[in-house]
Amino acid sequence: MFIQTEQTPNPATLKFLPGETVMERGTADFTGREAAARSPLAKALFAIDGVTGVFLGSDFVTVTKADGESWQVLKPLVLGAIMEHFSSGRPVILDEGAASEGAEEDDEIVAQIKELLDTRVRPAVAMDGGDIVFDSFEDGIVYLHMQGACSGCPSSTATLKMGIENMLRHYIPEVQGVRPVL
Repeated sequence: MFIQTEQTPNPATLKFLPGETVMERGTADFTGREAAARSPLAKALFAIDGVTGVFLGSDFVTVTKADGESWQVLKPLVLGAIMEHFSSGRPVILDEGAASEGAEEDDEIVAQIKELLDTRVRPAVAMDGGDIVFDSFEDGIVYLHMQGACSGCPSSTATLKMGIENMLRHYIPEVQGVRPVL
């Protein structure tokens, strides 16, 4: 098995491409060992000292390291854990239904926002090892969850304001701004 790695705009996060499907549908974001209990892969990665976040996408895994840790030390350990997991045949997620997004009924504006995010934003940020997920729309403000490499990325504020906000305001006049959910 050959696993490719790619740098992301977030220097604390690396993207690992195992060459096979990671998530059948949706994504999963783990920010601590407790949350990783439903993913044998995330659990194995959190067992490595210095790993602070794991994000699972369709065909990639992004891993975030703690400040002060070195990718030179962590990268071989992460590669080994990913390789061992996929060689074992264990599932990535024990309950994949829990990783899918909510299916609440949306009004027309929210449906338009989600459509633009799904077709124009999420594929682009997935290339950088992250995801941006809709949270809510209140009083003209769109609230978004930054996940994977996008979470804590120095350029994520610029991406939100200059890219996503401008696009949403252009297509949906009711949108006045975009803010991250912290």
